Amino acid sequence: MSYKPQADPATSSSYRADVQITTLGAEIGDPVKAAEFPAHKLRFRNDVWDASVGLEKLDKKNWVDHFGRFDPLPDNLDPPLALRYHGHQFRNYNPEIGDGRGFLFAQLRDHENRLMDLATKGTGTTPWSRSGDGKLTLKGGVREILATEMLEALGVDTSKTFSLVETGEELFRSDEPSPTRSAVMTRLSHSHIRYGTFQRIAFERNEDLMKKLVVYCLTHYFGGQQSDNPAIELFEKVTAQAARLVAGYMTSGFVHGVLNTDNINITGESFDYGPWRFTPYWEPGFTAAYFDHEGLYCFGRQPEALHWNLAQLASALRLICESDPLVAILEKFPRLYGEAFASHFCWRLGLESRSFEQDKPLVIAAEKALSAKTVSIDRFFFDWGSGVTEGNDAYQGDEFTEFKDIISGHPRSRVVSSDYWTGSSPCSMRIEEVEAIWSAIAGDDDWEPLNRKIAAIRDMGKALRSG
Repeated sequence: MSYKPQADPATSSSYRADVQITTLGAEIGDPVKAAEFPAHKLRFRNDVWDASVGLEKLDKKNWVDHFGRFDPLPDNLDPPLALRYHGHQFRNYNPEIGDGRGFLFAQLRDHENRLMDLATKGTGTTPWSRSGDGKLTLKGGVREILATEMLEALGVDTSKTFSLVETGEELFRSDEPSPTRSAVMTRLSHSHIRYGTFQRIAFERNEDLMKKLVVYCLTHYFGGQQSDNPAIELFEKVTAQAARLVAGYMTSGFVHGVLNTDNINITGESFDYGPWRFTPYWEPGFTAAYFDHEGLYCFGRQPEALHWNLAQLASALRLICESDPLVAILEKFPRLYGEAFASHFCWRLGLESRSFEQDKPLVIAAEKALSAKTVSIDRFFFDWGSGVTEGNDAYQGDEFTEFKDIISGHPRSRVVSSDYWTGSSPCSMRIEEVEAIWSAIAGDDDWEPLNRKIAAIRDMGKALRSG
């Protein structure tokens, strides 16, 4: 739809609704209604990203009306849509999933004219809820804030936690002390379309919808169709984005925990944070999910997981194109991942990324040194990113000899001027910190530790981008 400005004081002149999802037809999702909640207490508002989509003028009441009660935004989706998809969950195909505790609430343009989606988590049951209550625990919402803020600061493509409203219900969960507090969350991302969306369409053998979805994604997320084979073109772009995403995970020491095909979106933005963790040390076998008994999605296997997921997307796209070009693109993934990993590794160290061949020896030497686990990942990047390593015993062992020789001749790109670099320790996100932040909220309703942590994370992000 085209946006027609309205005389609505709750939005700014930069608010531009642009509902495009309905052009895909009724088969893409199901109209739903948000649950009604006994209370609405605003706990988090993203004051960095609200202006990017023209919503910075919303006062507290209007914000809660839209992101707690889910009154429609002007000229936007009414009702919202629970999108349909399938997915491989721990490599077992599940045709009975979809948006089970959330929906696509709105589409709008951001400050870069990108089509953005506002989607929810915890808004109640949908046709795809199965036996779940469709609700979100407050702790789950707090954890998602911490994950998205940290990854954004570390230069990883991620959804943005846009809003968190506490809803006044008691929820019972097997993995949290119960009863526990409830919340509803809204996330902002460049796309709500998942690999599993394509899998469902392929499962149903719906060639017309597959063709429409491919063109939709190219048009709205990748600058438009440029070739006469749109499925191959899309897959090539998605593969590059997936390589970039998982490279960011690895250089950040991040473990998503549930890299199922329904949890990977088409634009390569990380989202849907359940049992995530940051590994303190370079430990390939480190897992985030207590139920990942085989370590399928452990730290070191995440590149493999994304590669496998891409193969499932390729299989779905075979509905409308030949296999050979898709296989050829899949075979490029290891190289694309290596290039993205080396580039992001250098960025976090504050070094110029040259060519893959030039950067590769540095990265190999660093991984080898970090594998000795004499220093944490965060400490390593903090010390070498600031250029202050003299006298640090952690780097005196033989395991760092090769790395020190290589990095001494590598040109720097960052201006180390922020106060962050003169601090005594790096900003980190250990599980103990997460639990302490939640404990303050659960025990004393004290939100200051969370607010301080968000401020510290954002300071780190500014320091990393200075240069």
